Amino acid sequence: MIKLVKLKNFKCFEDQSIHLGSLTLLSGLNSSGKSSFIQAFLLLRQSYFQDLLPNIGLSLNGELVCIGTAQDALFEGAKEDEIGFNISWGDSREGLWLFNYDRVSDVVRLKSTPTISSIYETSLFNNDFHYLTAERIGPRPFFETSDFQVSQRKQIGTRGEYAAHFLSVYRDENIPNAILKHQTEESSSLIKQISAWMGEISPGTRIERKLSPDMGLVSLQFSYGLSNPYRATNVGFGITYTLPILLAVLASPPGTLILLENPEAHLHPKGQAMIGHLLALVASCGVQVIVETHSDHVLNGIRLAVHSGKIKPEDVRLHFFQRIEQNDQALTQVVSPQIDRNGRIDHWPDGFFDEWDKSLDALLEPAQE
Repeated sequence: MIKLVKLKNFKCFEDQSIHLGSLTLLSGLNSSGKSSFIQAFLLLRQSYFQDLLPNIGLSLNGELVCIGTAQDALFEGAKEDEIGFNISWGDSREGLWLFNYDRVSDVVRLKSTPTISSIYETSLFNNDFHYLTAERIGPRPFFETSDFQVSQRKQIGTRGEYAAHFLSVYRDENIPNAILKHQTEESSSLIKQISAWMGEISPGTRIERKLSPDMGLVSLQFSYGLSNPYRATNVGFGITYTLPILLAVLASPPGTLILLENPEAHLHPKGQAMIGHLLALVASCGVQVIVETHSDHVLNGIRLAVHSGKIKPEDVRLHFFQRIEQNDQALTQVVSPQIDRNGRIDHWPDGFFDEWDKSLDALLEPAQE
């Protein structure tokens, strides 16, 4: 499990250290650095799978992330032309990747990489990894299939584009973490557990799929109780947007690393709180989750999980990203509130899920005539 990440001269970070837990929640205003932090992981993984690590350098543009030019990757106010990623694992392994920025040719050249080769066996670089971007696939009449990504690498796709195919292939396998078994469903099969947890968002939901191998497509149908099945395009965005999240969480064995952006998209408040609770549950059984969110309901779902003893408070890390001006230079500052055994948070920085309180205070003031 990754315990500490240090970034040097990467995008909006001049010199930043961030501690991670089993469950790490990233929050903050737009363009404050949350996505850039996640991109540090994606750059290393992307470069490794393009055979550029550990011997050549960084792949700035690819399937996982597109940074743009080398100049886009370098911190604007960098005092030296060097980008660094330092990652520490809980088993005392540490990896330091350093890259030189060539201003003339606008490229990033490898300077040094970790000497411990087993670092490339961790979940950051193997198949026990899922990344779901905020812009996931919405309802479609048909979804893509990929034997390589799904059958060989057990991937759902960064946009959840292979979620339907993944469910079709692994539907009858039991989920690896018994603690995630929904209390209303006796079967531990992936398809039954997906339907049970989906019922927290839309009660009574049943999911079926139809594979068309000759066309390389798969379709999803949803039914409710005794109703006829409906195609995915007729049940709204929330179900389709949430399916890859549930698949990543329920199908991941201990040791998996999950990076998740905006799980609250297209969900009502109860569904958002359920996602927060479920993420806390999976983090309690050996899966590391890093989630970026703007939802106080997701946060409260996590707080309730701590309050009920489902996850230890020390296993949860909260980080609030904010932009500050210093010497006419825009910098990212990270504030890290602490959560206690009762699910209470020790301090609330301005802008840290406090908009409800601000709006309520304004409404309590007498209206001006």
